[in-house]
Amino acid sequence: MAKRQDFVVRFAGEGGQGVVTASEALARIAADVGYHALTFSTFPSQILGGPTWTQARISTTPVLSPGDSVDVLVALNEEAYETHKEDLSEDGVVIYDSSFTPNSSGRMFGMPFDDLAKQAGDIRTANMVMMGALANLVGMPVKFLQDFIVNRYLSRGQAIVDANMKAIAFGVERAASTTFQIGELEPPIKPNYKQAMIRGNDAISIGALAAGLDVYVGYPISPATPILIYMERNLIGSGKFAYQSSSEIESIAAIVGAGYAGKKAMTATAGPGFTLMGEGIGLAWMAEIPCVIVNVQRGGPATGLPTKTEQSDLMTALTPAHGDQLIPIIAPGTVEECYYGGALAINWAERYQGPVVLLSEHSLAERVQNIPKPDLSQIVPEVRATYQGTNGYQRYDGYELSPMPVPGKPGAYVANGSEHDAMGDTTHLPSRHIQMTTRRFSKLKLLEENVYERENTDAPIAVMPWGGSKGPAMEAYERLKAQGTNLAWYYSMRINPLPPKLLEELRKKELVLVPELNYLGQFASFLRSHGVNAQAITQYTGLPFRPKDLVNRIKDAASAASRKAVSV
Repeated sequence: MAKRQDFVVRFAGEGGQGVVTASEALARIAADVGYHALTFSTFPSQILGGPTWTQARISTTPVLSPGDSVDVLVALNEEAYETHKEDLSEDGVVIYDSSFTPNSSGRMFGMPFDDLAKQAGDIRTANMVMMGALANLVGMPVKFLQDFIVNRYLSRGQAIVDANMKAIAFGVERAASTTFQIGELEPPIKPNYKQAMIRGNDAISIGALAAGLDVYVGYPISPATPILIYMERNLIGSGKFAYQSSSEIESIAAIVGAGYAGKKAMTATAGPGFTLMGEGIGLAWMAEIPCVIVNVQRGGPATGLPTKTEQSDLMTALTPAHGDQLIPIIAPGTVEECYYGGALAINWAERYQGPVVLLSEHSLAERVQNIPKPDLSQIVPEVRATYQGTNGYQRYDGYELSPMPVPGKPGAYVANGSEHDAMGDTTHLPSRHIQMTTRRFSKLKLLEENVYERENTDAPIAVMPWGGSKGPAMEAYERLKAQGTNLAWYYSMRINPLPPKLLEELRKKELVLVPELNYLGQFASFLRSHGVNAQAITQYTGLPFRPKDLVNRIKDAASAASRKAVSV
């Protein structure tokens, strides 16, 4: 059997059975020895129980997506087996808990995970029983697992190490008694750069800290809560403040106040909380106060799918408040971009003096991936222009950005949510509303940066995903390119304002195909509003795209467009 460059393992069972722990342990073991790894998790919204599954994709090259199908399914109950068996690859293998018997046959075998863990001396080692079996199926040296156990658990005592070692051996022994193999994984090619194994939410947090974040106020909500937890643990020191509020409305009010006081401020929420923040975001836009709002998207509307992924908050993020406004948006597409996006959002808020939305999504937030260790030297914290004169300064004078007074320092102003004149005093004069509206929109030009990805730009049809659909779309694009399909590739995490030169190129294309996880085709619609002939390729299952599905849908859409062009 030919050696493999990658494989996907899915663990499925009930919440609380340790399936997430198993997946992340496998990813970390693989990353420690030089493989590339990416996890994807999905679970019910109740605290404990309910169908939960998570998977790890292990590869000799950087991983772009969770993958197409499952090579090994570890099913901890019958429901898990019935739910996920159709996702198994042609040569895939099922390892099931022998507490049940599948109602079909094939490449599968049962193991009493808990019983073997008890025999090993610790019921908590059931995951290592699974790991031992997996190592045998894919030809992974058992030493990789053993070294991981020693590094992680030796400080907690030899007994724990010994129990895990026995559990691994039991798994290897049981799998070896079968004839099943899925193909030996090629040896790892260790990257020549330092790596970090990190979640998307943590990467956003670290990026914001690198840009000089001072104040974080947030309310718990899935899937944004880990950002609050990270900040409570790490946003410490003189002049730093992290706080759990009593509501999303309190959160946005607090960070607007912190921004007014001269601090770099941020909150994080998800769709329902973001909606509640709309009026506060409008105040920050109107009063020109820097702050950052992270919206970790999930399925909606209403409570919707609290623990599933979607890209359906774009239109809300662009205009979260009533009236004329268009909020700057950054949407990372990878865990690595979450880090740089977190820093850029803080810098953008300072640069144009207003609110910035960082749009992440569940599939990025909960993903654990080994990435090049973020280079802190690449982050140059920006600081708002502040007034250095005397009292009487007209804060809102003119049509462009002006220095911002900070309480306790030179200058004074009223940060007014009503329409106002140059001093900040309330006015209803038409001429003033025209001036101030033009001023607020004009400032967006300060954020225009021609930073974007482009490839094969002469092709008449382009693929341009956004956010977390970048990885699956890139994998599909690479496969289509290998098949000889002539397509261009474009991508930027700068959603609003879009890079001006990017727009110039997109407007020249016959068609721009936009893979996105929503029903309405929101980003495609936004591109059309900028004069781009964009067509959405949508999915709204609560799960990421599979590259193989995108290959077919992109190919069909491109072929249909080509036929139409010929007939015309």
